[in-house]
Amino acid sequence: MSKGLGIGVGAAVVLVLLIAGVLTFVPSEVDESEERKGPVTVASKIDTEGALLGGMMVELLEHHGFEVIDETEFGPTDVIREAIVAGEIDIYPEYTGNGAFFFGDDAPEGVWNDADSAYDTVRDLDYEEHELIWMEPAPANNTWAIAVRSDLAEAEGLSTKEDFAEYVNQGGTVKLAASEEFVTRPDVLPAFEEEYGFELSDDQLLVFSGGNTAMTIQAAAEQQDGVNTAMAYGTDGELAALGLTVLGDNLGVQPVYEPAPLVRGDVASQYPELEDIFGPVFERLSKEMLQELNGRIAVGGEDARQVAREFLQENEFLN
Repeated sequence: MSKGLGIGVGAAVVLVLLIAGVLTFVPSEVDESEERKGPVTVASKIDTEGALLGGMMVELLEHHGFEVIDETEFGPTDVIREAIVAGEIDIYPEYTGNGAFFFGDDAPEGVWNDADSAYDTVRDLDYEEHELIWMEPAPANNTWAIAVRSDLAEAEGLSTKEDFAEYVNQGGTVKLAASEEFVTRPDVLPAFEEEYGFELSDDQLLVFSGGNTAMTIQAAAEQQDGVNTAMAYGTDGELAALGLTVLGDNLGVQPVYEPAPLVRGDVASQYPELEDIFGPVFERLSKEMLQELNGRIAVGGEDARQVAREFLQENEFLN
């Protein structure tokens, strides 16, 4: 009888202590493999490839036990750049050639036109100035380009930007669909105009606020508002399918733009496994592979996240 009473009193005391917050339940065993890391904020630019690569990053991190804040399709280059420097985001896919935009006056002339020197230069400068870490890039040059309708290219013999400049200067009919960034950045359309010796007036431009080439290419394919020329990227998959021809940059105006994960230094230090997570994936992303994946999104209408997930699954990166 007294034994039963003792158990009851003990249980009551424990109950009171728990209610008072004096005792805390501690599990006997914690499975560290189930602990989630992060949160890590992943962003990307507002374009087809940005959504694709950002989606891959989110899928990979979640698969490896990270809590992810998804900010993919965050904004254009200048906006997303400010965000990572300010610590508002932790990681996003950036292009090595944008080092010319970020550090144009701090690097020797010509370094941005070679894949290896562009990567080495932007890696060193960005770490020194902002403690940002450039991981290994994909072997794909997603450089800025100008594409014209293939019927126009064939009729006027346009295969290079020199041909295009001559056509413009002779009064040829041109209306270019492009992003505001392409039109205003000094290293893109202004650089093409200066080096090749042509100039497009405001009424020869259809300017979009975002950088999604699916919109610019579609505008040229459908001749929206008289558009017959479009801003494009080297890895766009819809160009041939929609009847556009990329004009060769025979004077080598544009830098090499290889995509790579760009990570805040403290995040890379906290999670050194990120290099092993992203490295093998980006190594597989050749120009041809990105053109295929981008084409599935821009032409086939597939969801970018689903295309990213299927690529990772098919290549056993989510096993």
